[in-house]
Amino acid sequence: MSNMVLKNVNKIYPNGFQAIHDFNLEIKNGEFIVFVGPSGCGKSTTLRMIAGLEEITSGDFFIEDKRVNDLSPRQRGISMIFQSYALYPNMTVYENMAFGLQLKGYDAEIIEKRVKKTAKILGLTDYLDRMPRELSGGQRQRVAVGRAIIRKVDIFLMDEPLSNLDAKQRVTMRSEITAIHRKIGATTIYVTHDQTEAMTMADRIVVMKDGWVQQVGTPKELYFEPANQFVAGFIGEPPMNFIKGSAQGGRFHINDSKVSFELGGNFTGLLKQNEGKAVTLGFRPEAAMLSSAAGNAEGIKIDAYVNLTELLGDNANIYGSFEGTDLIFKLDPHDIPKRHAGCGFFIPGSSLYLFDSETEERIK
Repeated sequence: MSNMVLKNVNKIYPNGFQAIHDFNLEIKNGEFIVFVGPSGCGKSTTLRMIAGLEEITSGDFFIEDKRVNDLSPRQRGISMIFQSYALYPNMTVYENMAFGLQLKGYDAEIIEKRVKKTAKILGLTDYLDRMPRELSGGQRQRVAVGRAIIRKVDIFLMDEPLSNLDAKQRVTMRSEITAIHRKIGATTIYVTHDQTEAMTMADRIVVMKDGWVQQVGTPKELYFEPANQFVAGFIGEPPMNFIKGSAQGGRFHINDSKVSFELGGNFTGLLKQNEGKAVTLGFRPEAAMLSSAAGNAEGIKIDAYVNLTELLGDNANIYGSFEGTDLIFKLDPHDIPKRHAGCGFFIPGSSLYLFDSETEERIK
């Protein structure tokens, strides 16, 4: 296993475009780290710099306290799994998995032992004689994973390895990759734009936007304690609801509206501290309940107009509008209100978030 440290890493291309700004991260031995963010945020560029496929413009990258900026990909002891699988079409599964070991001059008996052991871990034992074209997308991805782990390196890099699979295959492969990581214990960095993959697989998540790290934390930390409005809106499905307003007299006033809320708890003091400032109120769709079920709990009541409902089986998404803002409420499937009618929703005070509208930083 290997620990890695990236200090003040920047990537600037010859045309002057800066893809990565002051990237800092320490990765512990055996951690499963996920880089997540929208397309163009710099996550794949960062991964390629770690792999040695992209030059680091400035800053330092250390593996086990050794600066490796100038080392080749081969010298870094890293194995990379690509989105496209990159299997040799004219080779069997066995030959694809054995190829890297053959290039290194391993004895045939050792190669066979390693291939069979790896195939057993990945459920590929019955497919070793097949060609890649005879496999499903999920099976091909497992071969690509097998070809990587058979080398017994300490660091694995995965660049959106599940994006070519259908929804069902992605769910299966998520759990398989997580299980493989636990078995071999190698330090793993995984890149995805899918926040569900990040939340279900990672020990820690690095959320990126426009080349900047927005927040680093466990899935639980990012979900319940987002550092800013971008992280709050990116993590979670459906995304967090936001209502723009201002702090006035310890209350939250909605923009262009006569409606205001007493948020209670610590929010009264926070609003007074930010008197006159533009602030944004946030809450997650799943925090909502029908007002009729709220009782005397502390929180806010929203009388929204219901535009659309979606029954998803174990829950229902309710799309409504309130004082010019579109909102989503996630309810029990037995609580679906009527469409094209008003409905009262309640949000507990403990589920509210407040953000500075200018900086988008969370106020806490």
